[in-house]
Amino acid sequence: MKTRDGDLGAFTRFDLTRLLAARKAFSRWSVGLLLLAALTTPAAAQTDDAYAPARAIVADIGKIVTPNGAQETFEVTLGGARQVVNVRGADRDNPILIFVHGGPGAVEMPFAWAFQRPWEDVFTVVQYDQRGAGRSYPLNDPRTLAPTMTPDRYRDDAIELIELLKKRYGKKKVVLMGHSWGSIVGLSVAVKRPDLLYAYVGVGQGIDFREGEAVGMAWTRSKALIAGDMDAVDAIDALAPYPRGDFTIAKADGWRKYAIPYGSLIYNKPDLKYYFQTPRLSPEYTEADRKAWGQGSEFSVTTLWPRLADVSFRPVKKMDVPIVFLLGRHDYTVPSPVAADWLAQVRAPSKKLIWLEHSAHMPMVEEPGHFFAALLKDVLPLTKDRR
Repeated sequence: MKTRDGDLGAFTRFDLTRLLAARKAFSRWSVGLLLLAALTTPAAAQTDDAYAPARAIVADIGKIVTPNGAQETFEVTLGGARQVVNVRGADRDNPILIFVHGGPGAVEMPFAWAFQRPWEDVFTVVQYDQRGAGRSYPLNDPRTLAPTMTPDRYRDDAIELIELLKKRYGKKKVVLMGHSWGSIVGLSVAVKRPDLLYAYVGVGQGIDFREGEAVGMAWTRSKALIAGDMDAVDAIDALAPYPRGDFTIAKADGWRKYAIPYGSLIYNKPDLKYYFQTPRLSPEYTEADRKAWGQGSEFSVTTLWPRLADVSFRPVKKMDVPIVFLLGRHDYTVPSPVAADWLAQVRAPSKKLIWLEHSAHMPMVEEPGHFFAALLKDVLPLTKDRR
C-alpha cells in the first residue's frame, strides 16, 4: 500500500463533532460503532413507544407465514454463557445459513430486517448475539464472562451452536457466514471443523490483525494526504509504532475516526446517521436491548481487542471446505486486499472471490441485490448434497 502521495482520489471531509462524541465507548473494528451513541440514542423527548408503530409495520411485513416456515428467538447456553439466537426462514427444509456478527460486540440482529428477508426464501437464516454482546450481554455476569472472552472460546461457541442447530432442525451441515470480527470466528471454525460446513462465506474478511491495521492506516493516511488534511496525517503518524508493539483499542480508534469519512466503512456515503438508526425499527430489539447493545459493545471490545493482536491465518495454506469471499472493493475497515491475497494462495476444494464494486465494509447493505445474487449463484449450489 502507498503511504505517501498517490493517485487515490480526494474525498471531502465532513463534520465529525457528533460522531466523535461516542468514540470512547464503542468499537470501530466492524461497523463503526463510534456512531452508535450519537446516532441511535433517541432525543430526550422520544421514548421507545415513538417507534412502536413503525416496528409493528416492519414485523408484519417480515412475518413468516409459510406452512413449513421458521420464526423463533430463543436462549441457548454455549460454553457456559447464555446467548440469544434468532431463526427465520420460509422453509425448514432449506439449508441453514448462520451469520456470525462483527465487532467485537457489533451485533447484526437489529439491522437484519433491512437486508436479510430475501435470503430467508432460500436459507433458514440464523443470527445470534455472541457472548457479551447485544441481547446476550445482560444474561451473564461480565466479571465471570471476561476471562472466557478469547478467540478460541468464540470459535467453540459457534461450533456448539452449529451442533445444536443441526439437531434441532435435522440438518447434516450448515453454511457459515462470518462478517468482520465474525469472519475471524467463522474462518477458525472452518479450519477446525470443516466437516460441519457445506461452505464458509467470508464478508469483510479478516486474515491478520496487525497486517490489516497497517494496511488500513496506510490507506487512510494517503487519503488524508491527498485531501490536504495534515492534522489527520500527523495524528496517524503519532500512533507509531502501532500496529507493532502494544495492541490497544485507543490506537485502533485513532486512525478509524479518519478512515470512515473517506468511505472505509460504507462507500461514498459519509453521512451514516440514518443507517445507524436502523435498529430503532427492528422488531427484534427494544430500547432496552439497544442500550444493552451499547454496553455490550464497550465491554466486548475493551476486553477482547488486546487478545487479538497476534491472530493470523497466514500460516494456513490448505482448507478442507469450499470458500466464498464477498469483498467490498473499497473496504479498508478490514482491508479487502489482505483477504484477496490470502485466498489466492490457499488451497481448498473450491474457492471463489466475488468483488462488490460499489461497496466497502457492509456489502450486504450497500449492494443487497448483488450480494443476494452471489448467494444464489455461488453459495446455494454448494449445499446441493443435503442427504
